[in-house]
Amino acid sequence: MIHTLDPVAFALNLDFINLGFVNIHWYGLMYLFAFLSFWGLALIRVGKAEIIENSDQVGDILFYGIIGVILGGRLGYALFYNFSYTLSDPISIFRVWQGGMSFHGGGVGVLIALWLYSLKYKKKYLALLDFVIPFVPIGLGAGRIGNFINGELWGKTTDLPWGVVFQNSEGIPRHPTQLYECFLEGFVLFVILWLFSMQKRPVGSVIALFLICYGIFRFIIEFLRVPDPQLSYIAFEWLTMGQLLSIPMVVLGFFVYIGTFKR
Repeated sequence: MIHTLDPVAFALNLDFINLGFVNIHWYGLMYLFAFLSFWGLALIRVGKAEIIENSDQVGDILFYGIIGVILGGRLGYALFYNFSYTLSDPISIFRVWQGGMSFHGGGVGVLIALWLYSLKYKKKYLALLDFVIPFVPIGLGAGRIGNFINGELWGKTTDLPWGVVFQNSEGIPRHPTQLYECFLEGFVLFVILWLFSMQKRPVGSVIALFLICYGIFRFIIEFLRVPDPQLSYIAFEWLTMGQLLSIPMVVLGFFVYIGTFKR
């Protein structure tokens, strides 16, 4: 399969405010879908969880989450994946239109944002995370579809029938690791968390299960993914930055999971 998808979904004519045509990219639409899916799924659970009582609170959580994703994702990319360039040009952090977002940075940003929300509205932090986290994988899957449409973050060479020839991939079929991640980190993780969160379980166990499963899924798929060119491998000629950042996720997840059941 040859990748011929256009990253631009459509163009808006904004001549009436002297901006001309503005391209709307699929990747941005995937973010919009992620936020809308969060909103819709959270509304389904409103009233079934004591931590959130109405749709207004869902809107507040979504607002905090969006801020956390954007700031954390951008700062995480600048620090983890593009540190030397950021040092030489700190203003590049604010050029979000040039791309570059880190899941791990966005995750930390969301954790901080929801912690601030819990303090302001006097919510139990772990219970709030347990409520929020089952809705996240759909957005993660959508983001990976955006990566696939953009023709970025592809995998190593393969002779499998579903290999994809991406632009600038030397004309060699590659693993569509974006779609692998979409399936595992999006669909599979969503099913696991949605079903688990519907059961009677200790507070904090849902966020713990997310940390464990996401970290393991990401660690495995990184073996098939081409590392970021500006970093290459961190160590041992196989350890990538994505794997390095996923290890503490899994460790923390196990500690939280064991702790919740001990309580």
